[in-house]
Amino acid sequence: MRTTPSAPVPLSSAPDTIGDHLTLAGRQRCEASAVIDNGLHYRWSALDAASDQLACGLLGLKLQRGDRIGIIGLNQVEWLVLFYAAAKIGVAVVGLSVRYRDTELEAMLGDSQAKVVFTLQEHEGFDFIAMLQRLGPRLPALRHVIAIDGSGLNSLAALAATPLEAGRLSAVRRRVLADDVAMVIYTSGTTGRPKGAGLTHRSLLAAATAQARHTRVTGQDVLHLANPLNHVGGITCGVLTHLVGGGTVVLVPEFKADRMIALMQQHRPTLLAGVPTVLTLLLMHARIDAVDLSAVRLVFSGGSNVDAALLQRLAGRMPQATLMNLYGLTETSGAIVMTPWERTDADLMGTIGQPFDSARLKVMAPNGEPVKPGTVGELWFQGAGVVPGYIGAAAGQGFSADGWLQTGDLGMVDARGIITLKGRAKDMYIQGGFNVYPAEVEALIHRHPGVVMAAGIGVPDAVMGEVGRVYVIPKPGSNLREGDVRDWCAQHLADYKVPRQVVLRDALPMTPAGKIHKAALRAEA
Repeated sequence: MRTTPSAPVPLSSAPDTIGDHLTLAGRQRCEASAVIDNGLHYRWSALDAASDQLACGLLGLKLQRGDRIGIIGLNQVEWLVLFYAAAKIGVAVVGLSVRYRDTELEAMLGDSQAKVVFTLQEHEGFDFIAMLQRLGPRLPALRHVIAIDGSGLNSLAALAATPLEAGRLSAVRRRVLADDVAMVIYTSGTTGRPKGAGLTHRSLLAAATAQARHTRVTGQDVLHLANPLNHVGGITCGVLTHLVGGGTVVLVPEFKADRMIALMQQHRPTLLAGVPTVLTLLLMHARIDAVDLSAVRLVFSGGSNVDAALLQRLAGRMPQATLMNLYGLTETSGAIVMTPWERTDADLMGTIGQPFDSARLKVMAPNGEPVKPGTVGELWFQGAGVVPGYIGAAAGQGFSADGWLQTGDLGMVDARGIITLKGRAKDMYIQGGFNVYPAEVEALIHRHPGVVMAAGIGVPDAVMGEVGRVYVIPKPGSNLREGDVRDWCAQHLADYKVPRQVVLRDALPMTPAGKIHKAALRAEA
């Protein structure tokens, strides 16, 4: 029998805004470590004080409530101080990835009307300052480009040294509301133009609170965070969940297995989280056995379909830990579904779990009517961290007239409220008149001992209409062949689900959030 910690003791009087939540944490947790970055411990009180001072610097740039700023950075304490400083004055952060280039950045900065961009000067040889200077004439709202890692007058360091004006800041903070947008995150753009979700103080804190309660986060927890801060997997499932529940977040600048393992050796984790790609690469690394994982009490994986083979490997490596799946979207501000503590092995291996108590779920047919129980339909959510909507050009899209988020994900719900995910509606294809859900085929292929990763799509076929194509990364030294994959599927699946095409690859395209980029695979096909 596994023992589980008691539920977290919430901060008293649970503030409505992120800035006030940080200030209360600074008072109540004081000297406890909130963040570890590059070997340095940052206390809750220090984060609160530093963000107060930087907030005054942002006011000096004539930013005001309702404005937006972009951040192009890694997982680093400067990113967090900027986020908290902006939140305190009602300015929203537009989360941007270091992997974005001019086309993506121009679209996102233009749509969000960002007035300031804080950026690394360069990353892996790419010059962001020069690129933003080129884009400047096409971004009329953009007034300043400020280096996160620079020195001199036009740098974050100079802005952070702005004298504190406590009275002015206090007056500005009182005007910030729970329903103000605190962050804009653009969908990964797997179809069409990315849409900017407007995540509010209320929605972010609701998602973080629900996750903190469900995962029973305490002040003793330690989480190594490789999920990028510009994504809900980083800012909500990592940072804000621990703002609410306590504990320490160890910032991993960006996922590199060597770096993350070194940090885990220095700071023993109690929680292990990541998208399936990250967890798979960690388990495959030669030095993973050098990491003390005996204190890990909970492992959760999100951002993709359930990978039963990965869960089995995690259970074998950490038998003392509870395993959970996590499901969430940008538009839910973070997690909204997780595996319950009381569950069967079948629940863990085949489902994504139950919605949080603060969430509501409907399963809908294409005609907008609820489906019968146990029938596949589109998942619609309200409550918990569901955002009010999109900003900019996408405003009004993606939600029903009465405010339900239409996820585009297919699933079915049993009598207990447990959800089996069938994949994205756009991923389903029809082969010879039969519906095929790639998530089911991928889950089976992941169980093959010679497979590291798999991604399935439908491609046009003159006879069948569509057929399945699966991209597979073989395990090194396995000598896996295309026919081996087809034979494996034929042994365990109906014939119409067996992929007609198998493509072996050394790597697959990934989105900045660490998911397999199926739109790129479809474009290639």
